[in-house]
Amino acid sequence: MPHQPVMLPQALEQLAIKEDGIYVDCTFGRGGHSQGILDLLGAKGRLLALDRDYDAINSNTATLMRKDPRFILRHGRFSTLETWMKEADLIEKIDGIVMDLGVSSPQLDDPDRGFSFMRNGPLDMRMDNSADLSAADWLNQVSEQDLSRVLHEYGEERFANRIAQAIVKARAVRPIVTTRDLAELIENAGVKRDPYKHPATRVFQAIRIEINKELEELKTVLQQSINVLKHGGRLVVISFHSLEDRIVKQFIRNESGAKYDPGRLPVKQADIPQGRIIGKGKPLTAGALEIEQNPRARSAIMRVAEKR
Repeated sequence: MPHQPVMLPQALEQLAIKEDGIYVDCTFGRGGHSQGILDLLGAKGRLLALDRDYDAINSNTATLMRKDPRFILRHGRFSTLETWMKEADLIEKIDGIVMDLGVSSPQLDDPDRGFSFMRNGPLDMRMDNSADLSAADWLNQVSEQDLSRVLHEYGEERFANRIAQAIVKARAVRPIVTTRDLAELIENAGVKRDPYKHPATRVFQAIRIEINKELEELKTVLQQSINVLKHGGRLVVISFHSLEDRIVKQFIRNESGAKYDPGRLPVKQADIPQGRIIGKGKPLTAGALEIEQNPRARSAIMRVAEKR
């Protein structure tokens, strides 16, 4: 089945593509959003794409798309965005940025990547598979206290302490090296089951976020996006869980000046600092048809902002 980019029509509409515009796709993946943007660009338009996963960078889709002279693809984390734009002399020249956050379908579907408890494989979880520390490396050396904190903060796991204790006890007998090792350990840890979720769901999410420093990278790239966008340029972010969405929501609110507190009233309108961006309406979600065709879209939330 071909890769289905989440909320593609909405993303393209919110980016308000100009034929001669310059756009950035911060999460190339398998090129779904990138191809949609290229299809709307004219001969003078440009698209720059970024991905931290070498499998995405070296995919057949990427190879084919690189033949388009309007397109450039580069390996890197979110936090490299502003440096790249400076090198390319594109600061404040970008018309739109799109980010499709979280783990991609190809990453989940490949058991060798270790992202899914549904497929047995090495406990890896690195989005950049050239990075040093795998999930297994981290899990077998982290302290019980830090492990519990990560499960609680990044997995919102109610039984973080109990699961952390079970992991530390199990790894003292033998290292935890596969996704099945970890999933079965959690199943046997005596935690109350959610009828709609596998008991390992939150644990796998938390470890993945920690290993890849996903939330730190997101906070960094959101700030950098304001610096590289031109006035009127659009930022479109698609998130898939509450931790990501909360960061995006707070970023838009804070940078739009919505949290300004004058301390004393009355205050002149001219004295109220203007934010650097404007939130563009309420968050968007996928329609029923898309969710039916692509279940991953079920939890997607799109937020849009425009640089003043």
